[in-house]
Amino acid sequence: MITVPVQVQPRPYEVRIENGLLAKAGELLGQIFAQPRKLFVITVAPVRRRWGKILMKSLAGAGFTAKFLEMPEGERFKRLATVEELAEQLSKLGADRDSGVLAFGGGVAGDVGGLVASLFMRGIDVVQIPTTVLAQVDASIGGKTGVNLPAGKNLVGAFHQPRMVLIDPQVLSSLPEREYRAGLYEAIKAGVIGDPELFREFEDNPERIKKRDPATVERLIAGSVELKARVVSSDERENGLRRVLNLGHTIGHALEAETAYKKLLHGEAVAWGMVGVAHLSRELGRLDGRSAERIIGTTLSLGRLPKVDVRPANIVKRLTADKKTRGGRVHFIVPVEIGRVEIADDIPEAAVLKAVDEIRRRSHA
Repeated sequence: MITVPVQVQPRPYEVRIENGLLAKAGELLGQIFAQPRKLFVITVAPVRRRWGKILMKSLAGAGFTAKFLEMPEGERFKRLATVEELAEQLSKLGADRDSGVLAFGGGVAGDVGGLVASLFMRGIDVVQIPTTVLAQVDASIGGKTGVNLPAGKNLVGAFHQPRMVLIDPQVLSSLPEREYRAGLYEAIKAGVIGDPELFREFEDNPERIKKRDPATVERLIAGSVELKARVVSSDERENGLRRVLNLGHTIGHALEAETAYKKLLHGEAVAWGMVGVAHLSRELGRLDGRSAERIIGTTLSLGRLPKVDVRPANIVKRLTADKKTRGGRVHFIVPVEIGRVEIADDIPEAAVLKAVDEIRRRSHA
């Protein structure tokens, strides 16, 4: 079992990673939760049907009383209305301040489940049990929770750190191919930000990654988690260093919002965002051409991404509503070499327009 500490204060926690870990969930939760304790598992129907029995058997074996709370599946249900409905269910089922939430699913279930836990009775414990690549390598670590508004993604939320994160790469076997690939872009992102060896894994072993080789996938997840844990431990609330984790997200979030969250999976939007900022950084002379093509080529090598048909001017307009915009200045995370990025608030609008044009061109190539 791989254990990665996340050193946030006043209550650090651990990320546990192992194939088959789901069957040990109850035993591991017994290490942090005193008995008796009611647990409420916030999930979606497909995850419950495929993996719910294994989780519930493990919890019951450890003496926990647990109940499922299902939420609708999909980004369009990542709204305050869903949070309110789940909170009402918690109240009706007798949840109290000593209860705990298990956010069991992908990034949407994790974000919504975490936000519900942060708000119910002004905050109860949450454990993240992510079941998608995207959630395992990124969304489940760091305590970010949130829901979307029509104006943009994750504009309402809170920081609420989990008590533990349990990652079982084995559950990825049931993911559709598109969702599996979408999550891998966040792992590529981690490599570009601060782990050249992780990035080279994608260059050197593309077929093993695509075939979901267990050892290779576990290695990718562990490397991504270690990078994110290191960054989050230094900057819990995104006042400085943690902002580097937004590589690809500035343009990516705008693309998601512009397409009404219906055309692009989050990881796909981040992938196009990385293509855009790699091009932008090269054009501004901050990234050499070979490194830019390595980033773009590796990102596009996993499979064909959805086409992007948006007006560049609309994307620029949406950037001003992004939560990473401060003092009216849009902040971009730009790669300056593979393994190092910088925060920039001086990117000319013309350069952004060209970057979005490049995304459109490559998506139609």
